Amino acid sequence: MNAEQLEYFRQILQEKKRDVETRVEQLKNGDIHTNKDDLYDDVDAATVDADHSLLFRIRGREAHLIKKINEALDQIDAGTYGVCAECGENINIERLKARPVAPLCIACKEEQEKMEKRKGR
Repeated sequence: MNAEQLEYFRQILQEKKRDVETRVEQLKNGDIHTNKDDLYDDVDAATVDADHSLLFRIRGREAHLIKKINEALDQIDAGTYGVCAECGENINIERLKARPVAPLCIACKEEQEKMEKRKGR
């Protein structure tokens, strides 16, 4: 991958990271600290519990995405970005455009999914 392509992906990843961090910050600043004792009934309390659970799952997914973005940025710095972590072949540019944090080429990703399916995941 040439320097221009690496810079293109660096900018995309940095922008995506800013977007995710903004969403996480918005979630943190949201009203998720409702005291269940202040609610009128069990339905209200159940709704608050469900909302809290959803927000925490979203925050967890966003934190995982930030980790993957940071790993991709580290790979750019190390000169290994765009190389499949499994087989060592170059990952297709179109795949990286669709999923800039992709650590595997299409063939290895498909094989991984087949293995997971066989294991029942």
